[in-house]
Amino acid sequence: VAASNAKFFVGGNWKSNGTASSVKELVDGLNSGASSIDQAKVDVVIAPTFLHLGYVNAIIDRSKFAVGGQNLWLEGPGAYTGEISGEAMLDLGVKWVLTGHSERRAMCGETNEIVAAKTARALSLGMSVIPCIGETLQERESGSMFRVLEAQVAALVDQVQDWSRIVVAYEPVWAIGTGVVATPEQAQEVHAYLRQLFESRIGREAASKLRILYGGSVNDKNCDELAALEDVDGFLVGGASLQADAFLSIIASAR
Repeated sequence: VAASNAKFFVGGNWKSNGTASSVKELVDGLNSGASSIDQAKVDVVIAPTFLHLGYVNAIIDRSKFAVGGQNLWLEGPGAYTGEISGEAMLDLGVKWVLTGHSERRAMCGETNEIVAAKTARALSLGMSVIPCIGETLQERESGSMFRVLEAQVAALVDQVQDWSRIVVAYEPVWAIGTGVVATPEQAQEVHAYLRQLFESRIGREAASKLRILYGGSVNDKNCDELAALEDVDGFLVGGASLQADAFLSIIASAR
């Protein structure tokens, strides 16, 4: 299996965090460290809340950072109270979006099929998408981890034709926000398995270009070791993305 030769990628998922003042402070911190980012080596996307999306996109250094949404609705604008369409994001100049984060799968009942449909919807609008996949601790310990991942990938493959605007994030759910990090061996094992799985589903060429990120308590202390792994093409960062210095250190781990 060809290891990915794609450009390193770091995503920052702010989740449901941020006030007007903390967001400004964070963006100021990121902007002041932006000169250290080598765009030839790494793509960086941050995903604030919908409330702060337009503001962040307007004030962030867009030569170094792209901005994305954390979710989108399955339809265009219309009578969908409380939902945000991809069109609304594009109108603000936001071209990236996350789909299927484990918190949404668990708390909002998003199925593999819904996640795949949202991913296809965003692609159809010309957006780039970071679909998230991963297993729970129970699934890992019961031995169904690979079956769960295969079902998540199969749903995406069913609805996605063009993989050039997809960056997959693998998040072991048991490692998200828990401080428990997959060991480098665990991370590499799953990433290599996923690369092989994608190769069998979408072909060698597309799979070799597909970036597969690791997400799950990534911080500025463990990022270098994880970044060195052959099949880890970057990170989706949660808590540490709310601290400018830590996030910039993680970006600097780009190999």
